[in-house]
Amino acid sequence: MTGGTADGMRQGCGGQCAEALPFDFTMAFQPIVDLAAGGVWAHEALVRGPDGQGAGWVLGQVTDANRYAFDQACRVRAIELASRLGTGDARLSINFLPNAVYQAEACIRATLAAAARTGFPTDRIVFEVTEGEQVTDREHLKGIFREYKRQGFLTAIDDFGAGYSGLNLLAEFQPDVIKLDMELTRGIDGDRTRRSIVKAVLSLCTDLGITPVAEGVETAAEARVLRDLGVTLMQGYLFARPAFESLVDGPDLGALA
Repeated sequence: MTGGTADGMRQGCGGQCAEALPFDFTMAFQPIVDLAAGGVWAHEALVRGPDGQGAGWVLGQVTDANRYAFDQACRVRAIELASRLGTGDARLSINFLPNAVYQAEACIRATLAAAARTGFPTDRIVFEVTEGEQVTDREHLKGIFREYKRQGFLTAIDDFGAGYSGLNLLAEFQPDVIKLDMELTRGIDGDRTRRSIVKAVLSLCTDLGITPVAEGVETAAEARVLRDLGVTLMQGYLFARPAFESLVDGPDLGALA
């Protein structure tokens, strides 16, 4: 992170950001494909070490003391890289840590500044919160989602079906997108129970006006079943692996032919 970016973050966050992180990181991007349109719906930004180390290497260095600065830096880095690489009409999906957001209105300033500086449209940014992160203050998370929607961002629950709260989380606030966890999609072609669960979740999505995305799709058989159930947005190794500091503009949609 350059000095100018760090200064901008501190100003945008009301001076409450920590100083420079004690470690460096970058991003890889994995596409979410749109089978109906035959292209890329979004590119998800995934943290990586500067030499390609996995997300675990990066996240293992995040502490309570630097969590806020890391969360802010992730947003800025993702927007800057995606803008430089050129996402076209595709969206940019960014994971955020709700426990790192002390006040939604203040903590979004660095994101807005990065988008304005790079010319990245805010209506093409999706903020994902993982269901696996235990959120003790639900009202706080709802406030974050409301503010992000007010600012024109899309919101998503990642890893849906694998975390602490399940349907309770969905009952309290409805995001624009839910991403079905790979534990629900993996082997769905040979598992009647998983098909029934996913079918029920998709019915809820239809009733609530939520867009579903299937994560962790690795085989054509899984993708065909999901497509037959009505899922058109998918992500997984079947289509493309995460690309280090680059975008996959031509994912393998021929896998379903």
